[in-house]
Amino acid sequence: MIKHPLLLLLLSTIGTSTQAQHLNLPERSKNALSGSAFAATIRDTTLSLPAREQMILKEVEEGNVPRFFRRFIAVTDTAVIEKKQFIITYFVAPDYLVIGSDTDYFYCPLTASSAQKIAADLNCTLPTRKMSGQIYRSATLKLNPQPIPPSPHMITVPVFEDHNRLIHEQMAKIGSTPGVLTAGNKKDVVISNKIVADDGTLRVVIYGWHKPDGKAIQPLYNGHKYDWVDYSHGIRLIQNNVYINGHKRSAKKILQSKKYHALLSDEGMIPDPVYP
Repeated sequence: MIKHPLLLLLLSTIGTSTQAQHLNLPERSKNALSGSAFAATIRDTTLSLPAREQMILKEVEEGNVPRFFRRFIAVTDTAVIEKKQFIITYFVAPDYLVIGSDTDYFYCPLTASSAQKIAADLNCTLPTRKMSGQIYRSATLKLNPQPIPPSPHMITVPVFEDHNRLIHEQMAKIGSTPGVLTAGNKKDVVISNKIVADDGTLRVVIYGWHKPDGKAIQPLYNGHKYDWVDYSHGIRLIQNNVYINGHKRSAKKILQSKKYHALLSDEGMIPDPVYP
């Protein structure tokens, strides 16, 4: 018999929110490209960044993502607010955004604006720094980061493919199964108060790439321009609907709340928790 009130509340929360666990996308077509085949289609060096990202968006919209990627996983966190303990549950994609099949899938780094578009279209949000850390701590599969030395080529698809191969080789070596909550393989593109820099320009904000000791290689950073994307960026989708003590709320409203923001943010309130 479970007597701990937080455990009872957690079970109640999960039980009342099972519909939030699945990504709302069309079934993957039998004729859909595999991950490696799709990567080959965007490898052309004459392809502009907007054109490349439009091709990625199209594949996602048409449902060319693995079956395992569609089932979201519950992550919980707690905070003491006004001397009361609150528990929050949110549902996260098991891995960073991928295109292809369960056996051949390609990790797709995206600019912040394209990542935000996919999230909005799928009734999702991107994580905050606090959420990124909690997702890592909750992950069943914690992969070792595998940085590639910086170069002008780190923003190109061949380097994306190189890093994709490194991740898959590591997973194969340890015999991991896709679909479990996985982290450590990419940095997160995150929601932050630093999206608008001190000089008023828009920036992409990144954080994470946690090492086995739990420390993040990448501190919260907004030094790149808004349209910067390199091989290390991962897009983690999180359902907009979250549950506080079993009651449904939206992640956006929590981040904007003077009272509850600490459940999702360690930067204080985030009044505009989206990328333009």
